[in-house]
Amino acid sequence: MVTTTPVALPAEVRWHGRGGQGVVTASRLLATAALEGGYYPQSLPDFGAERSGAPIAAYTRIGDKPPTMRGPVDSPGLVLVLDPSLIGNVDVLEGMASGSAVVVNSIRTPEDEQTRLIRDDIVICTVDATAIAVELIGRPLPNTPMLGALLRVFPMVTLETMAEAVSKQLGELFPERVVEGNIAALERGYETATTIGEGERS
Repeated sequence: MVTTTPVALPAEVRWHGRGGQGVVTASRLLATAALEGGYYPQSLPDFGAERSGAPIAAYTRIGDKPPTMRGPVDSPGLVLVLDPSLIGNVDVLEGMASGSAVVVNSIRTPEDEQTRLIRDDIVICTVDATAIAVELIGRPLPNTPMLGALLRVFPMVTLETMAEAVSKQLGELFPERVVEGNIAALERGYETATTIGEGERS
């Protein structure tokens, strides 16, 4: 059973979700936080049209030197699945090595998701990101709670730095109440994310 991840820099992150769930925005927010933390980030959307409800992907690379690769992430050390219905329909774990980590937006426990993912050599983390988003943002947009959960398995930056990135990026587009809701969702995602062998944090 794996409960910790050796994810280290340079890191490659792959995001899976559906159009309209904020997948590309999440990748950009992670890159912004990485930049604020003193790293060299790269954020790329999947090459293709983003249609509402259609499966999409995005990629984030983070390093202590400028990334030289451009294009899809084929061997991610960290995967985030914003829509659990993709499991079994999309190979979300494609290219993942032993010891990598996956964060799933799910009402299920990490143990339940392990059964669905059929991998016992990777870190599995779950968080009910949709419920958090509905409660705190008012819309089923799971991306900021997922960013909070991400920091549980990949503490690249502090929660405060990630919150600053959310405030900076979203503050240019949305009113203050929306930004505050997203920061609260980020914090809730961080607090309630669980990995195999853990109880829910409060």
